[in-house]
Amino acid sequence: MGENEKLALRRKIGFIFQEFNLVDRLSVMNNVLTGRLGYINSFYAMLGYFSHEHREKALECLGRVNMLQRATYRADQLSGGEKQRVAIARALAQDPLIMLADEPVASLDPELSWSVMGDLRKAAKELGVSTIVNIHDIETAKHFADRIIGIAQGRILYDGSPALLTDSLLQEIYRGVNPAARSRYEHVSQQNE
Repeated sequence: MGENEKLALRRKIGFIFQEFNLVDRLSVMNNVLTGRLGYINSFYAMLGYFSHEHREKALECLGRVNMLQRATYRADQLSGGEKQRVAIARALAQDPLIMLADEPVASLDPELSWSVMGDLRKAAKELGVSTIVNIHDIETAKHFADRIIGIAQGRILYDGSPALLTDSLLQEIYRGVNPAARSRYEHVSQQNE
């Protein structure tokens, strides 16, 4: 595979990181426009030039995550939930075929995390973008996922509907993992009883 083919493939994979990875001194709009860098030549990228069509796409993506009203704000003026929404908009701006999200709500409070996950799920469904989310919060995963894959020690122990994921299966999944993750699951499990 040549370098051009690799670049074309990379721009079709959107990433959403746990730590947002925004440029604090840039505006929300410019942070979302970085998702369009794979579609412009290097010279324009250096100048920060994006066409009207790219700007329209960025605004559309901000609208999908309820952040249009913050387009001119600097990223460092945003709350954690707002930053994650901008990160989702940036990934959507790539026109991805698939999105990968690594603990996208781990640093947010529970209420805000559900709101952000709702925005992510809604946008992905509306655009038909398959989204794989690595998440350790079982209740959030069960609420928002269409399919859950439980992995322990490199083995898939569960692959199916969230509705069929039982406590006994969860105990089996968490049995062989590190004590911190197991105790976190046991704590959540006891709270739900």
